[in-house]
Amino acid sequence: FAAEGPVFCSGHDLKELSTQDDVKHHSQVFELCAEVMTLIQKLPVPVIAKVNGLATAAGCQLVASCDIAVASEKSQFATPGVNIGLFCSTPAVALGRSLPRKVALEMLFTGEPLSAQEALMHGLVSKVVPEDKLEEETMKISHKICESSKSVLALGKATFYRQITQDLDTAYKMTTQVMVDNLTLRDGQEGIEAFIQKRKPVWSH
Repeated sequence: FAAEGPVFCSGHDLKELSTQDDVKHHSQVFELCAEVMTLIQKLPVPVIAKVNGLATAAGCQLVASCDIAVASEKSQFATPGVNIGLFCSTPAVALGRSLPRKVALEMLFTGEPLSAQEALMHGLVSKVVPEDKLEEETMKISHKICESSKSVLALGKATFYRQITQDLDTAYKMTTQVMVDNLTLRDGQEGIEAFIQKRKPVWSH
């Protein structure tokens, strides 16, 4: 995900959320947004946010929902809904799973933004780079990911999000089976054989 201009994403159009519209319409707006956020984690490929500017409310939620986020030094992240009487409850779902509780709650209670470096320190973004290096660094990560097997990446991503909500014993039991399943994949065997033979693997895709 990327955007042109000084704002990465400012969230919902507030005019669309005025009282002129009915409750059913408002429900549809927020439900659709939630569906997009959950689909990001269900996609079989890694999703990268390339942030250059301000990400607020649902825009901040989008960054938190992506698998990887690379931000320019000038980027900022905020959930200012409380200041206009609309608490960022749905963005809080993604923020609460990406940031320490007290950091997330300070953002939600005050609406004050995190700088790019603060976002990096607390784990909201993966990397912070100068603006003129943003495209290069994002593509570098993307190209590195593309060197790997699609089927293995899909399995790994799905497994990561499954185990993160489980208790320790359940997570280890589940991921142990996934490791065994991974070995049955064509690309699982190809990767091991290529390593032993000191050659580049030839993936099925």
